[in-house]
Parts: sequence; C-alpha cells; structure tokens
Amino acid sequence: MDVQIIKPSILPGFMELLPGDQILFNDMMDRIRNNYEKFGFLPIDTPIIEKSEVLLAKGGGETEKQIYRFQRGDNDLSLRFDLTVPLARYVAQHFSEISFPFRRYQIGKVYRGERNQKGRFREFYQCDIDIIGNENLSIINDAEIPSVIYSTFKELGFDDFTIKINNRKVLSGFFQWLKIKDSKAVLRIIDKLDKIGMSGVGEELSELGLNENIIEKIKKFMSIKSSNEEILDNLKSLNIDNDIFKSGFEELNFVAKYIKDFGVPEKNYVLDLSIARGLDYYTGTVYETFLNDYPKLGSICSGGRYDNLAAHYTKRSLPGVGISIGLSRLFSQLMEEKIIENKKNFLTKVLIIPMDDCLKEGIEVATILRKENIYTQVYTEEGKIGKKFNYADKLNIPYVIIIGSQEVKDKAVTIKNINSGNQETMELSEALKILKN
Repeated sequence: MDVQIIKPSILPGFMELLPGDQILFNDMMDRIRNNYEKFGFLPIDTPIIEKSEVLLAKGGGETEKQIYRFQRGDNDLSLRFDLTVPLARYVAQHFSEISFPFRRYQIGKVYRGERNQKGRFREFYQCDIDIIGNENLSIINDAEIPSVIYSTFKELGFDDFTIKINNRKVLSGFFQWLKIKDSKAVLRIIDKLDKIGMSGVGEELSELGLNENIIEKIKKFMSIKSSNEEILDNLKSLNIDNDIFKSGFEELNFVAKYIKDFGVPEKNYVLDLSIARGLDYYTGTVYETFLNDYPKLGSICSGGRYDNLAAHYTKRSLPGVGISIGLSRLFSQLMEEKIIENKKNFLTKVLIIPMDDCLKEGIEVATILRKENIYTQVYTEEGKIGKKFNYADKLNIPYVIIIGSQEVKDKAVTIKNINSGNQETMELSEALKILKN
C-alpha cells in the first residue's frame, strides 16, 4: 500500500526561516535581551496557554475576535495574544514574592487570529519591558524608558531614528477643555494619523459628530511642531484651565528635562502632540519610535504609562510604564527593505575532516577546541575529500582541519582557510591561535 505524500506547508501568517536568516534573527533577539538586562530588567517566561477567564478578563472588543481559544476536557483555554495581560496576572499572583519597583523583560511568541495580509503575523515574537510600582511609580521611570529604546536600537546598528513622546493627559485634558464627551474615541482616531493623514482624521472626527470649529482646533493642536522647548512653551501659552491637562504638561516637561541626562541625544527624541497610542489603558506618557529613512515601516517600538496594570486580578494599585518591540514584524520588514542582511550566516568556526582511520583523533581534537569555546563540527560521513570541502563552503565554515595518519604521526594538524585557500600543517596549539583570532 502506497503512503500518501502530503505537500509540506505551513499556515499563512506564520514565519519560518532558513538557518542563515534565523542566525540573524537570533542575533537581533540576543542584542535586545542584552540591552534589557543592562538596564536591570529581570527575565520572566509566562505560559503560552492561559485560562480564558484570566486572559479575557477585560472581555469584548477586537481582542476576543482575534484570540485562539479552545476546549481541553473541562478547561477553557486561550493562547496569549500579548505579553502585558500575562504580566498583570503574574504580578498579582506573585505579588508577595517580587520586589517593587518590579523591572521585568519577556521575549516570547504571542498569537492573534489576524486577517491574512502582508506584514501581519498570526504567530510572532514580542520583546517587552515594564517597570511596575506598588501603589506609586515615580515619573522618572518614564524618562528612563527612551534611554532603553536608544541603547537597544543603537546596538542593533541604527543611528538615524526618532523616539516620539507625548502624554495622554495633555490630549485628554485638552479634549475635556473643548467639552468633547468621548475623548477616547477621538484618541483612537488621532492614533490613525500616519495611515489616514490629517484630512482623514478630520473626516472621522466629523463623523463622530464634532463641529468644524472644534475639529480645526484639534488639527491645529496636533500640528504644533518645533523644538522640544518651544512645544512646551506653546502648550503653556495656551492657558488651558484643566487639571488633567496641567498634570500631563508637568509630566511631559519633567520627562523632557531628564531624557538627556539618561544619555539620549537630542537628535534622537522629539515631543510630538500627535502621538496618541490607540489602546485605552495608556494614561500618561506614550512613546513611538521611527526609522527616519524608512517612515513607511511605521512605529518599530511603542508603549507608555498606565495607571493600574492588574485591576482585574487584585485590588492593589499597580501603576507601570513599558514598551514593546514586535520583533517578527520588524525583522520581516527590515529584510524586505534590504535594510539588514545575513552577512554572518554561519556559527561553526571549523570543520574537522578525519582521514583514513583517524576518527578517534578527530573527535579528540574537536573536544579540545570546544573546551576553548571554538564552535567545532566533525564530518563523519563517507565521501571524497572534495565533497567534504564543498560541505564546509556551502555552510560558510571558514576553516577546515584535516587529520590523517601523517598528522597523527607528527602530532600535528593541517588547517585550511576556506576563503583564502591557504593550507598549513602545524601543531594544534598554533592552530588554536589562528582560530581564536
């Protein structure tokens, strides 16, 4: 009976890379992780599967439509759709075991039943940091977050990028001052500015029922562009008599004052009153980061301040501030635009080819090299020497060590540089010096 051959394929919206690209992806992830740890953030790893009642505590909206939910026995389960809700559950559950302010990072896969389209993934990596306070969290933390963003993207090899910063209280207070009832709806419309433009924002505000005079004031407010100091001066000169606005202005002024002290050059951050962040849980400072030469990529890192992370899981007030990098989407876009490429698509430094009956000696040399932290592979398959060298060439392994009966007799190895073609026989200690360079 013939075995039915099934065409190998994966579902749309899932990313799978060849080893060369995966090495580059892993390198980006490692750089992000190292920067997070440099700033004192501690790792956690929450389950991919959570109880649906926990994950959907807020309920309703687009989130519930996109979630992967299933039944297993009596258990109603869901795949996590972000890393923030699991963090809220984690902090509430382990409250007595962690120290505040709690600085955590998490890098992991999340799942969303997105409509299949270019640049949108159903399974993707997020790289999050958050600082959580117990009852209170100093605003100085909001000024530190941009320094983490700056350090991370510098480490990833970027120079020309801008961190745009605003405060939701400034916007909410301004809308309240204008006597707009549904300020959250206005914020969600403003958040689409990059996609629909100022005219599109005006049309949607009109559909919301706002009169032309109010819409023009909102558009004029969002269009305030100048130096950071001048923007703050402009806000102050508006003389808006609203407590929420005043609180937001003071926070924005404070954050702008201290960002430079955290080592972020002025060319890499700007106050931007059009930055709103559409998610309702942001209550203060908000951030979005853009590559200046590639504006169509959109925001590559975003986040902000929220008043109460875990309101659905505990009566304690747990304010926080954080950011997220959607690594899978960012990597995909950077590769597509040829902004990055896998120049180092190898990990193995040397391939050992044992000749004759010298497999034992080849393994012994490999063990010595690995103890010296040199990534080493032993070629154990039969075949002509040309095939073995071709294997090293295809995998971009830069060095080959040949061990035959003559090398064993002379207590030496023959090392060949695949790129230059140079080949020499020498003692293993000399070969070590070459491989460590």
